[in-house]
Amino acid sequence: MTPGRRAVVVVCDSLAADLVRPETAPALSALRAAGADFAQARSVFPSTTRTSSASMATGCLPAAHGLLGNTMVIDEGLGLVRLSVGKPDFLDRLRRATGRTLARPTWAQRLAGRGGSIVMSNVSPGAAYLQDPEGFGHVYHRSGSFGPGRRPLDDGLAIEVGAAGDAAMTDRFCREVLRARAPALAVLWLSEPDHTAHRTALGSPAHRAMIAHADACVEQVRRTVDALDPRGEDILLVACSDHGMETVARQIDLDALLADAGWKDAPDSPDVVVAPNGTAALLYFAAAARPRIPRLARWLQAQDFAGRVFWGDALAEVGLPAGGPLGIALALRADDAANAHGVPGRSVSVSSPFSDTSAPGCAQHGGLGPNEQHPFLCLRGGGFRPGRRHQRVSLIDIAPTVLRHLGAAADGMQGRGLQ
Repeated sequence: MTPGRRAVVVVCDSLAADLVRPETAPALSALRAAGADFAQARSVFPSTTRTSSASMATGCLPAAHGLLGNTMVIDEGLGLVRLSVGKPDFLDRLRRATGRTLARPTWAQRLAGRGGSIVMSNVSPGAAYLQDPEGFGHVYHRSGSFGPGRRPLDDGLAIEVGAAGDAAMTDRFCREVLRARAPALAVLWLSEPDHTAHRTALGSPAHRAMIAHADACVEQVRRTVDALDPRGEDILLVACSDHGMETVARQIDLDALLADAGWKDAPDSPDVVVAPNGTAALLYFAAAARPRIPRLARWLQAQDFAGRVFWGDALAEVGLPAGGPLGIALALRADDAANAHGVPGRSVSVSSPFSDTSAPGCAQHGGLGPNEQHPFLCLRGGGFRPGRRHQRVSLIDIAPTVLRHLGAAADGMQGRGLQ
């Protein structure tokens, strides 16, 4: 570890790079102008918050770390079962079924005993806990907060999802985490503008207000960092999003469509199980159903709701594992049409039994649409010179960049340090 070095990471959930503008996000716009602005930053696939959290924490693609979506399918001993990764008990169920949570070490694990890590998150429990699923550092979340060894903490995060909770969390993060406790790595993950966008239109007054709110939280963190490190040498500040969003053009019930077409025995049958992930879907197959994969993939590609279909060796093209129960990955069809507020990008989405948000006209993510695959990424301090960078970078590059700044090992990570 390099003495005195620290890293601060702030994530504005679902804020696409094209929506970071001086009129909507003045503080972020100024930060991008004053820092290294990676204009070609990309998300992972599926472009969901829980997958993104695991990829950011491990510096690896989903095929390597094993967390494949907001919804996953596992075998708990009685056949394939569909589960929400966002539930507080998901990681315990995954550990019991597979013997592990993530297959790669997180930045929290790598920094244990080397300055440590503290995460404060206001997104889903699953996304928060994936930052540090084995409890090497501290994770604060409204569903339960934990210290090293997954020890429950008495001083939890008593907030609600949304703007008010984000504001209270940011206050505490700046006062307690940055000023008082000063870990090597401090992560603040805001729920906005994602929380509001799933319930309203992109670019609407309500959505723009939440972009402004997230912007104000980032500005509060920036001012605190500046006060702690006036010369900008010791603290690396990372401001980013995990993905962007698309407007939902229409919603499909993929389970029902597959059953009606004869590809699975019934909408709720365990032979072929759909994991809906917003504007993407992953299809898992019981052993006896795997011979259906090639024909079903070709059928899916011919449907008007399909964008791109991946199966077999092609799953590796989008960072997904081949050879296990996952048989097909479907990115739903997207286009560049603008919504009523002038924000481009529409996509089909898959209905989910775990969520009633993101109705047509609202926002969603998960697929390969250009807007959901275009998060923003800005780094300031730590030797990064200001200016726009045009190389292709990804969420998996954030962790090795942070670890290199801190003087910690990043061996085994698929991403690369951006210094």
